[in-house]
Amino acid sequence: MKAIAHRNGSTPAKHSAVPTIDQVMIEERAGAFAKRSIKTSAKLEGLKLAISMMDLTTLEGKDTPGKVAFLCRKAMQPLDPRYNVPSCAAVCVYPNLVRAAKKFLGDSGVKVASVATAFPTGLMPTKLKLQEVRSAAGDGADEIDMVINRGVFLAGEYDRVFDEIAAVKEARGDAHLKVILETGELQTYDNVRLASEIAMRAGGDFIKTSTGKVSPAATMPVTLVMLEAIRDFFYDTGIRIGMKPAGGIRNAKQALAYLVMVKETLGDDWLTPDLFRFGASTLVNDVLMQIVRVVDGNYQSSDYFSLP
Repeated sequence: MKAIAHRNGSTPAKHSAVPTIDQVMIEERAGAFAKRSIKTSAKLEGLKLAISMMDLTTLEGKDTPGKVAFLCRKAMQPLDPRYNVPSCAAVCVYPNLVRAAKKFLGDSGVKVASVATAFPTGLMPTKLKLQEVRSAAGDGADEIDMVINRGVFLAGEYDRVFDEIAAVKEARGDAHLKVILETGELQTYDNVRLASEIAMRAGGDFIKTSTGKVSPAATMPVTLVMLEAIRDFFYDTGIRIGMKPAGGIRNAKQALAYLVMVKETLGDDWLTPDLFRFGASTLVNDVLMQIVRVVDGNYQSSDYFSLP
């Protein structure tokens, strides 16, 4: 059992034990969620809910304002209005494109998220990371997606990880803070659980599995470990923390299984874009195709859907 400081307190008044994870049990339980059958009416509702929870993302060296504008249009209206599909939750871009995204989204209600803190590696002096965070927030980012320094975490320097998250929390202004753990590099479920606890105690509003740049990215067992950490944190503090699995979720069936897992682990209160997101731009078109199939009774060609 490991112990770490409490949320928003530089000097812990109390220490919280972090449980070890039973690998066999967590994998069996996570696998069971993918086997649930869902009725057609509930399926359509679930698919539309999944769209409302998606962060459409473009994080490439060739990103331009034009590409961001295209992504923003898709986020605002993912499908023909006759299907009554909600807008996506957010568009996620690099800090230099926050202003462009903000301009294109206007008052649509779609949030602008920006990666920061030397995404995706986290390998930059803290001072420069904080400058990047302040710049993105100053340009209008509604959400900041920071990455932890996995090397520091794996070296056992948990206080440094905690302090950097807390510093980013202070620098981000009014923006919500999502803390990316990059679970594919954390090696064990115990490390995922501990990193989740540190991120929440240090002030993260969301915890997020991955950058999408490392494999494996989101998996159901890893996400379940993080959901259980969120549940226990809520029982301890009364504070609701959001969850975002990112990368590796490619089809509607997987997305629905994740929603079932959230409902059964955390309850209906978390079935909202305010507390659950998908970071999977490759997922959106498959979900849209399934919505069309349920409504019209047949599939549209994939050419019918614009690329995310």
